[in-house]
Amino acid sequence: MRVLHVISEMGAGGAETLVAGMAVRGQEYGWVSAVASGGGFRADGLAVAGVETFPVPLARRSKLGVLRAAAAVRTASARFRPDLVLAHNVGASLVSRLALLPKRAPLLTVFHGVADKDFPAAARILRYTSDRVVAVSPATAARLAEAGVDTPVEIRNAVFAQPPVFGRAETRAALGVADDVPVALCLARLEPQKRHDVLLDSWARLDGDAVLWLAGDGSLRAELERRAEAFDGRVRFLGTRQDVADLLAAADLTVLTSDWEGLPLAVLESMAAARPVVATDVGGVRGVLSGGGGRVVPPDDPVAVAEALNELLFDPAARALAAAEALRTIEREYDPHPFMKAYDELLRTSLGGTR
Repeated sequence: MRVLHVISEMGAGGAETLVAGMAVRGQEYGWVSAVASGGGFRADGLAVAGVETFPVPLARRSKLGVLRAAAAVRTASARFRPDLVLAHNVGASLVSRLALLPKRAPLLTVFHGVADKDFPAAARILRYTSDRVVAVSPATAARLAEAGVDTPVEIRNAVFAQPPVFGRAETRAALGVADDVPVALCLARLEPQKRHDVLLDSWARLDGDAVLWLAGDGSLRAELERRAEAFDGRVRFLGTRQDVADLLAAADLTVLTSDWEGLPLAVLESMAAARPVVATDVGGVRGVLSGGGGRVVPPDDPVAVAEALNELLFDPAARALAAAEALRTIEREYDPHPFMKAYDELLRTSLGGTR
């Protein structure tokens, strides 16, 4: 079965992590995968691993950009000849639908999430573009159904865990942090959705000394760096990182203060590394942390975030308990095999069971 993944970029984001894992693990299920995207280090890694990749210019939400991206996906489809296309998010779905007309392979969309206010518009586009829509969490599936998407398929995200290359001590030494200093890690693009302003407000309310690592880049970096000057080195900007497993090994917990999410891979990756999570109650976050792998806090509430951070950062016993629960949750509910099996069954059913 030949599967073409279409996604805007292949950098450090959660959807990109998922695509990379699916493209590699798909071989075990009889998939021949290719990825059409705007490129990035994950696309480079897939190419080295033998997965065919195709360049697609970013659409940039303009008509001309969408048409150029569609032309590139049409070229990729003609060269790769997929049995079906798996588009990741709404923009990729629109581009893929335009690319596949008039001759079309089945088009399935993996919907990773949008802001609450954007669900109606997203649903209108998906009804036009997609033969089936996959939601990455129960909460996201329910919102899509309310917005008018007919019977979205629920397949919860899984985590394709990677072992660290270096240990805790080596990574901390490289970043200039002593072993006994509590460290919180935020794996998130520096964009408005992720609400780093809330995180910095909460950091100012901590009861003790700790270091916050911000792993990611984006349009808000300069503004956030100016705000972080008041923390006298207790907030450090690491940029886009390819060594997430090492950072997780060196951190004590992770924190995510987003206004909206689907089912964030950053949360699952943290839990798979036995690191507790403090995250806002958006998308599928409450469901994944319901077993006790961390703390769920209201969105846009720096006081609640600070209370949860104070509870876990400075209490090793509480962290150890939450970390054990996190790991058990991942092993029980977010293993890659049932995730890949569910996608395999869906894709083959979409092909009519003939392959």
